[in-house]
Amino acid sequence: MTVLHSADFFTEGNYAIAIEPRVPQQAFPEHHHDFHEIVLVEQGSGIHVFNGQPQTLCAGCVCFVRDHDRHLYEQTENLCLTNVLYRSPAAFRFLSGLQSLLPGDENGNYLSHWRINHKVMAQALQIVTQMKQQEVWSLERQAHQEQLFLQLLVLLREAGHNDQAQDQEARLHRLLDWLNEHYSEDVEWEALADRFSLSLRTLHRQMKQQTGNTPQRYLNRLRLLQARHLLRHSDMRITDIAYQCGFGDSNHFSTLFRREFGCAPRAERQQMM
Repeated sequence: MTVLHSADFFTEGNYAIAIEPRVPQQAFPEHHHDFHEIVLVEQGSGIHVFNGQPQTLCAGCVCFVRDHDRHLYEQTENLCLTNVLYRSPAAFRFLSGLQSLLPGDENGNYLSHWRINHKVMAQALQIVTQMKQQEVWSLERQAHQEQLFLQLLVLLREAGHNDQAQDQEARLHRLLDWLNEHYSEDVEWEALADRFSLSLRTLHRQMKQQTGNTPQRYLNRLRLLQARHLLRHSDMRITDIAYQCGFGDSNHFSTLFRREFGCAPRAERQQMM
């Protein structure tokens, strides 16, 4: 597995933070690093496989990656990221207690991904632009950079935990989160749109803008990603996997799987043997 080292990303000196834009982010094999990072997804779409679990990425996604987390990017489509790298929560000269502002484990799950709206993303990117390292280190510049990092964490935490927002974008984000949990269920789009106080037309338009996919294509991708995960990491029969992931017909599942990943489900399983 590829290991990325802080010496290749942080300039000499005492800076605890480095900014790495990826415009666009290409597919990248599984790796981990000896530093931590916050990933801000500005536009495009792709798949983020995080500690073996697939996650869909689109504009507005925020990912918190620790130094021991394994992750990779694949099927990227104009995926533009800004990565905020930091050595560790304990590496800051002027800040302490940062761990309290970072995601933690809840019931054994690390809450590594959430969504923010376009307004908050613009604010976050503005802060990051000011945070970029200067070639020459100084104590004052390091203090200013760490102050901005604290500002970024507070902004992202407040936005990521704001469940009360009622604008269209917030309602769509809650709908996407619901789909991530209930992808295997029968979905009736008009009823689901009504559940989240969106018109069906708005749902189609917003999902296309946010994810680059129509609602059904997005749902199929969620189902196929989970099916691929089960093919790789379980002994379940392919037909059972298809039904468990929400496909009523195993032949239709195989057709969609081949279209999405370029090989049949059976071939995917054999690659892992």
